[in-house]
Amino acid sequence: MRVILISIIAVILSECTLKADESLKVMTFNLRYASNSKPNAWPDRLPVMAEVIDKTNPDIIGTQEGKFYQLKELNKEIPNYTWFGTGRDGGSRGEFMAIFYKPNRFDILEYDHFWLSDTPNVIGSTTWGHSNRRMVTWIRFLDKKTKREFYFWNTHFDHRVQPAREKAASLVNKKVAELKTELPIILVGDFNASAKMNKTYDILVGDGGFEDTIVTAKESINADWNTINGFRETRKGSRRIDWVLSKGGVKTLEAEIVLFDNSKQYPSDHQPVSATVVLEK
Repeated sequence: MRVILISIIAVILSECTLKADESLKVMTFNLRYASNSKPNAWPDRLPVMAEVIDKTNPDIIGTQEGKFYQLKELNKEIPNYTWFGTGRDGGSRGEFMAIFYKPNRFDILEYDHFWLSDTPNVIGSTTWGHSNRRMVTWIRFLDKKTKREFYFWNTHFDHRVQPAREKAASLVNKKVAELKTELPIILVGDFNASAKMNKTYDILVGDGGFEDTIVTAKESINADWNTINGFRETRKGSRRIDWVLSKGGVKTLEAEIVLFDNSKQYPSDHQPVSATVVLEK
């Protein structure tokens, strides 16, 4: 009986070690667009932002609001990453839904962009009453470490128009369905809607079948904190508007709302959210 028990424990430990070895950490981070206006000017925020990223050490980051030069400057501070994206106004213009990733671990197999409107293939299009152009950038990655493929989607929903957010969520569900894939999908972004309190969330998590990683994680850290801080001390509350969602064989080991050191310059007016996941075979 003792031998059997030891064998069972050994198998459990082996599986835990395997999952830890095969895990990857993803993050969503609204960078706040670059400005030289003090306080919270971009040159002051940049080194602190790089410090937060280095400390958290995600493998892939979906960023929002970054301008072209801002993303290039950030990349110089975190040189073990490279990034991919296009401006929401086309080319290098406007804010990016940029995806930073570690090229020594991941290869890009496929990518696309679309705009959150009734004409998603029209660059910079808006048809739902929102003044800012909104979009999605996605990549199908190969994880060279585990030899598994998966999709990583990054977006930023409108900050004012609720119907636009709901239509954006429905469009994301439609575009995901069009992939006709069984591969894992990770969807990150600033959704400008409070989790569990907004129909936008229900459309993605309910109708779309996505899981909210901070809810499903084996360990959730700071789950009851806001993710928007307005460059002030972050508080506990219901304003969790930045999410890491998943579907299709993604097991979340740990998820965290990353809190900042209040004694330092704030890197952004949003808290980043990370999730350590394992892509199931």
